[in-house]
Amino acid sequence: MRLGVLDIGSNTVHLLLVDAHPGARPVPFASHKRPLSLVQYLDGDGNITDAGQHELTEFVLEAWEFAARHKADDLLAFCTSAIREATNGAAVLARVKHETTVTLQELTGSEEASMTFFAVRRWYGWGAGPVLNLDIGGGSFEMAFGQDELPEVATSVPLGASRLTRDWLAEDPPSAKSVKELRRYIRSTLAPAVSRFEGLGRANLVAGTSKTFRSLARIAGAAPSAAGPYVKRELNGTDLGVWAQRISAMKVEDRLFLPGVSDARAHQLLAGALVAEAALEMFKFKKMRICPWALREGLILRRLDQLVFAGPLDPAPHVRVPVPAELRAAPAPEAALPSAG
Repeated sequence: MRLGVLDIGSNTVHLLLVDAHPGARPVPFASHKRPLSLVQYLDGDGNITDAGQHELTEFVLEAWEFAARHKADDLLAFCTSAIREATNGAAVLARVKHETTVTLQELTGSEEASMTFFAVRRWYGWGAGPVLNLDIGGGSFEMAFGQDELPEVATSVPLGASRLTRDWLAEDPPSAKSVKELRRYIRSTLAPAVSRFEGLGRANLVAGTSKTFRSLARIAGAAPSAAGPYVKRELNGTDLGVWAQRISAMKVEDRLFLPGVSDARAHQLLAGALVAEAALEMFKFKKMRICPWALREGLILRRLDQLVFAGPLDPAPHVRVPVPAELRAAPAPEAALPSAG
């Protein structure tokens, strides 16, 4: 069957279509996405503005029609911290439902961390032993630890790279004072969350998911995405510290010359590096592995599991949005778009 996952994140809105069946790995078929930083559309009261809501509903319509043209059998639609933490989040979800008929499932921070961990466990397998997973998004930072398929502890803190850049790094390049203050804020915010993991044991593997970690690893010398998902990629804490210092002295336009850094991510690269650096230090690890699977894959795999076992599985945050028959019957284009990877 062909499954779609519509991911309304804080930095991008992304539809991924995969061909999959229970017991097999999902194979990317097509992808459709757009840079859309909902965090940048927040007003002074924390509401997503009308302009931001319009951009969002337009993309949801695009994505739904894209899934229909490519004959998707099932569509999982979800949103994360950008809408979850917006003052008018409920109203935004209602508007999307009214204008597109698509119901976006709002994931909690712990659900987001759990489903990402689930994908990481499936990628590395049982042989990896206890796993600590870290994921930097645009609005939040997720952490999860466990020995099983679902984590023992899964938590989220408001340390997303886009959010921190907006709130703390207004100058370009940022001043030494603002970087120092942000470092202090990140550590004080992380401390209570990290304390929740005490007494759980030591992870055999620290995994990093999300585009931010992939970009940082690429800058530090990891293989490019063109090398494929099976190439081992690591991010060393020492290298990360060196590059965080270098990036802090660079203008946004200069960061674009770094390998693996896109226009959409360049401005928030420093904030992401500071969060990654602090997390490795506070969890007392020297390096991490970069996992190609993350939240979208976790939701797809969980959905496939539900097709095998009767009855709902908890926790299994998903929403099924069936594509109408008249749209599903629409002719498919001659060639699918390549996966964004």
